[in-house]
Amino acid sequence: MGMINRLGMVALMLAATLVGQGCASLGLSDGTVNTAASDVNFTLDGVAYRTFGAPVDSMRRATLTTFKRMDIALKTDDLKDDGCREMVASTGDRTIFVELEKLTERTTRMRIIAKHGWMWRDRAAAGEIIVQTGRTLDGTPAAMQRAR
Repeated sequence: MGMINRLGMVALMLAATLVGQGCASLGLSDGTVNTAASDVNFTLDGVAYRTFGAPVDSMRRATLTTFKRMDIALKTDDLKDDGCREMVASTGDRTIFVELEKLTERTTRMRIIAKHGWMWRDRAAAGEIIVQTGRTLDGTPAAMQRAR
């Protein structure tokens, strides 16, 4: 009976964890106001991404403006064979890889990897670049944003 009880407890804890994660991702966990940072998604390996309702050219301009404002130096800006725009930038000891993928004429998916050294990924930096690019696209510079 002891083994069955332990398995039951493990199953119960796993179910509670999964249910709690579902509520958190829906924004039902604590009733706080939705922030821009919550619009950024991450893959398990640290890639930040978000889909914007803007054409690729507008996203490119907004990304370059954001890089200037955040003092990030652009190294390359290339158009790949598949039509994606690929940018590589750096700041300090981080290398930023940005991919702008055209989904439709008016929709672009932005993917960012911020590498710290040769192995580590900086999710916070990648997420902040996406948030700041969104603010640039909206025409509201970061310096004008009020604390929430």
